[in-house]
Amino acid sequence: MNATMNDSALNTLSAVDARRLIASRQVSPVELMDACLAQIAAINPAVNALAATRFDQARSDARAAEQAVMRGDALGLLHGLPLGVKDLEETAGLLTTYGSPMFRANVPSQDNALVARLRGAGAILTAKTNTPEMGAGANTRNAVWGATGNPFDPALNAGGSSGGSAVALATDMLPLCTGSDTGGSLRIPAAYCGVVGFRPSPGLVPGDTRWLGWSPLIVSGPMGRSVADTRLQLAAMVGLHGDEPLGVECDFRTILRARDVDLSTLRIGFTEDFGVCDVSNDVRETFRAKMASLSRFVRVCEPVAFDLGDVDRCFDVMRAQSFIAGFKDIYERDPTLLGANTRTNYEMGLAMSMGDAVWAHAEQTRIFRRFQAAYAHYDLIVSPTCSVSPFPWQQLYLAEMDGRPLENYYRWLGLTYVVSLLTNPALSLPCGVDHAGMPFGIQLVGPFRGDRRVLDIAQALESAFSDDDAMRRPVPDLGALRNQEAMLKAIVTEPADAGLARGG
Repeated sequence: MNATMNDSALNTLSAVDARRLIASRQVSPVELMDACLAQIAAINPAVNALAATRFDQARSDARAAEQAVMRGDALGLLHGLPLGVKDLEETAGLLTTYGSPMFRANVPSQDNALVARLRGAGAILTAKTNTPEMGAGANTRNAVWGATGNPFDPALNAGGSSGGSAVALATDMLPLCTGSDTGGSLRIPAAYCGVVGFRPSPGLVPGDTRWLGWSPLIVSGPMGRSVADTRLQLAAMVGLHGDEPLGVECDFRTILRARDVDLSTLRIGFTEDFGVCDVSNDVRETFRAKMASLSRFVRVCEPVAFDLGDVDRCFDVMRAQSFIAGFKDIYERDPTLLGANTRTNYEMGLAMSMGDAVWAHAEQTRIFRRFQAAYAHYDLIVSPTCSVSPFPWQQLYLAEMDGRPLENYYRWLGLTYVVSLLTNPALSLPCGVDHAGMPFGIQLVGPFRGDRRVLDIAQALESAFSDDDAMRRPVPDLGALRNQEAMLKAIVTEPADAGLARGG
């Protein structure tokens, strides 16, 4: 095989282009893997995006993938593409810690359903990506692997809980990375790092290890540098699975094939805060400017109001149920085995009653029904993805906003957890930078079960934004990161309030 571009630049190929060039024998999976591993060696010390790795095995897998191409074998959707898997997903033969010291030696014997599908489609598992302990919180740092820095400024938060994946994509270390999302864990790091994160409808992507299989709150999904890359990965994820009670039958080709969207016909309703969310004044101003620019491309772009009831309390109860289901045995053995965020969620659940649980499920249903009525008037609802610009990762969470104290450690994530409760598919699309020069993401919320519609509209907007300096996807200064290996010390040095330490 002969690469069509400088081998050292192969890691910058989109996943879609790399897969096409592999199939046409213009790029070797071995050459692509070597380019990605070289980029990891050069960049990861500055940002600390990766957890456990399997580089030697990945090279061996790449050689086998190359041989399959040369034999003319049938190739999977992701054949030969290096893959990063969030460290909440079980991977056969590769350390899976969930960001917790309790699982520092945990090596699963088999892949979970998501990872099995991606590897079955030909993706080459290369590394795990960093996450906060048990995925609790939107700041990717833990006591096993340390903290992940934002690629635009490694002293700042990369978001979470899929922060390692977002950073690995933004820095061209890997072309494919997975994420998962309860209250915004796909969308927030995507927005903070200038990539795409898609929260699919519950059940579209199977989850065979969720504690509460009938709950729609926790989903896994794809991330990518572009919408096309994101939907390529999604196409390999979807479909029924025997252990997914919310499963949705879906032909991968319906996800893979983008339909043309005439932006000039679209009706978009936008909201700064869904009527209930804490949002900083700076983000509000940035969002208004973005909506003024967006209005040039579509038929209607106007503010819309919502009545979402007591959505904060509703999310508190629904979230706490998952933590009670997952961590009862550990907490009863020794509460200190759980980190601060995980323990806080569990203890919130302990204080709740059966009456709280019944009320929350009923309130979620009422909120869902009121919200869906908006799609009689609009094709899409748009909001900011994040309520504030990235803050230092040493700060575990945001305690106040514009001088106002926040109720708990995740209240600043309201813009995304509101949508999680609604169960509508949602995508964070890069949209230029904010007042501080950091990436800014807009959240595109589609109609119920309208996953393909969201992807189609997002791809059309992404194309329109590409010619607009204020709206196109920002990219980090990789040259600066390569020259700042001293940042490794800053990223993994123990902060005074967290007790983080680099671990294996």
